[in-house]
Amino acid sequence: MASALAVGIHDLSFATTEFVLPHTELAAHNGTDIGKYHLGIGQRSMSVPAADEDIVTLGAAAAAPLIARHGSDAVRTVVFATESSIDQAKAAGVYVHSLLGLPSATRVVELKQACYGATAALQFAIGLVHRDPAQRVLVIASDVSKYDLDSPGEATQGAAAVALLVGADPALVRIEEPSGVFTADVMDFWRPNYREAALVDGQESITAYLQAVEGTWKDYVEQGGRKLDEFAAFCYHQPFTKMAYKAHRHLLNSNGHDTDEARVARDLALTTAYNTVVGNSYTASVYLGLASLLDHADDLSGRAVAFLSYGSGSVAEFFAGTVVPGYRAHLRTQEHREAIDRRETLDYARYRALHRRSFPTDGGDHPTPAQTTGRYRLAALRGHKRIYETR
Repeated sequence: MASALAVGIHDLSFATTEFVLPHTELAAHNGTDIGKYHLGIGQRSMSVPAADEDIVTLGAAAAAPLIARHGSDAVRTVVFATESSIDQAKAAGVYVHSLLGLPSATRVVELKQACYGATAALQFAIGLVHRDPAQRVLVIASDVSKYDLDSPGEATQGAAAVALLVGADPALVRIEEPSGVFTADVMDFWRPNYREAALVDGQESITAYLQAVEGTWKDYVEQGGRKLDEFAAFCYHQPFTKMAYKAHRHLLNSNGHDTDEARVARDLALTTAYNTVVGNSYTASVYLGLASLLDHADDLSGRAVAFLSYGSGSVAEFFAGTVVPGYRAHLRTQEHREAIDRRETLDYARYRALHRRSFPTDGGDHPTPAQTTGRYRLAALRGHKRIYETR
């Protein structure tokens, strides 16, 4: 029998880079009609990491406000989800653990499965809390979405981290049972160990995503989940925001529901506001959508929200959460908007130089220029070791 204990997202914070490239700059460079970006894929700008930013600095910046508000005494586990891993052995979360000054009596692990990893981390965290309701689990989803210059995927890049504090009697969202899950072995998107930029088969990726939508929903229904009309909103993984709209229309159509613009906008529009200007944040994407929904919606107290988490390759999950009454008192809306608004606008030449930058592999001393103003920065690569510093 399932436990009656309410477990879910107690707090949420996100961080993004200090640089941004407007899609108008990208369009001017490659001669693309700006409508292809603004309307075709639903993107207006994309966050670009500085030389001294990476998944660790973003993850630490996202998580620090949670520790500042709640302390670290109850946090005995940190789960770091990413597909932009910086080391084949050491979890990026161990660096974050150090930067945040968390207790040594903590387990830290890294999870990977494309853009789905953060949902696996959330579900694992829920299980740990059910086992010991006094504990809280820090889940960090942090990614840099990077594709080759002048490739079809270039316009869908981005970078962000979302930190979730998972615990009993949560203040924001109670995560419900059951889940619908789905796995299929497809090569729609992948990044071999020898590449910094991912490879993607665009049409295959769309097809695989839609197949996963059907598969997760079918399993969710068979497990006794809610009906479609019970949800106030739907948070989808957003490799680009129009993909969420395509996926939702597919879900509605396959279940015999109307797909008029008003219905789709009601279900999705508020979940896409941040992704539209941040770009694809891989594992963080669906939870950046949740942040956008909670920050922009009228009172959702007691309402059900659907989540469709998709990771190429592919693994997906459909599940539900109920927004907790009084949640608005715990939001970080102003901080989130400031994180987006404070970004410095790049021209295409500066963006291209940052994109091409990578560390040598000779084990030498390679300091990074101090381009950011945040608390955490990647200071150098020295003797094959990443050196981080706190300001």
